[in-house]
Amino acid sequence: MRSEIFESLFVLELANNHWGKLDRGLKIVQDFGQVARFNAVRAAMKLQFRDVDTFIHKDFRDRSDIRYIKKTLDTHLSWAELRKLVDAVRHWNMLTMATPFDEVSVDKCVEFGIQIIKLASSDIKDWLLIEKIAKTRKPVIMSTGGSNLRDLDDVVSFFNKRDIPLAINHCVSVYPSQDNEVEINQIDFLIKRYPDNVIGYSTHEYTDWKTSVTLAYAKGARTFERHVDIEQDGIPVSPYCSLPENIDEWFKAFLKAEEMCGAPGVAKRIPPEKEIRYLDALVRGVYAKETIEPGGALHQDNVYLAVPLLKGQISCRELMNGEILLNGVEADKPIMFDMIDSPYAHDSKLSALIRERGLDV
Repeated sequence: MRSEIFESLFVLELANNHWGKLDRGLKIVQDFGQVARFNAVRAAMKLQFRDVDTFIHKDFRDRSDIRYIKKTLDTHLSWAELRKLVDAVRHWNMLTMATPFDEVSVDKCVEFGIQIIKLASSDIKDWLLIEKIAKTRKPVIMSTGGSNLRDLDDVVSFFNKRDIPLAINHCVSVYPSQDNEVEINQIDFLIKRYPDNVIGYSTHEYTDWKTSVTLAYAKGARTFERHVDIEQDGIPVSPYCSLPENIDEWFKAFLKAEEMCGAPGVAKRIPPEKEIRYLDALVRGVYAKETIEPGGALHQDNVYLAVPLLKGQISCRELMNGEILLNGVEADKPIMFDMIDSPYAHDSKLSALIRERGLDV
């Protein structure tokens, strides 16, 4: 199901880059909020919610050799601190968004008034969590990283049947991704297979902040996601994360792509007046090859076509064999609109166009 909330939306994934420090998280929100505001784009800052007390089994909380458990504990923020981050996101006029990794966290999304919920690639088959998310009726963005087609179809059908807005992000869950791994053509496949849903692009490549977003937009992606971080406290920035200056470049590339792609390609474009005037200047006008008396008929033997086309002159577009001249015309003179007995005389719009186009001499 489509929703305007997804259109031209940039999701800035804060993830655990606050490293359990509220001040660092607030600085990330501020820095990227400023970049989004300066570029006048619609942005959502996405947090990750985990209820650590229930998410990690009590017998494994001291297992520092298990990377996921260690990082979850090392980057833990209290619910009160997470609420302050959500409030800061609102302060910077960004949409609030979160990835809940357990059922308690879904309840916190509701409690905190989170506007969009993200279904992580790792949870595409976690139906207990999916059903809990669906009960909130909030718009959902899901990523396709690591999924197979059957699982993807099942999740899309589940949300669409319940009329819950769902956007589907093409995603390659390789951190970081090389340019030859991003598979942007998958956007074509997703748009064709799921025409009722907004399709987006979640990117983790680290060598480019321009090309992929312009290609994805031109392909039809309308929501975009990147991990974001700042250089502070000596904490190394992961290679798949974008700094504020990278995101500024990313936004500007999108805006240029939007400008160049123009209106949605669902109908023939209407040319602007300056384009019409330019092309009219290239059209050949009708000139008399010989003197033609009043009442004479126009035909290919007594007229010829040449540039320039003059104001009020008929062109190759309007010339019809057998049209009768009301007034005579000398050789090499233009055949003017008001000289002929033509059906065009009864078309006021066309008459005005002919009188105004061409060279004024």
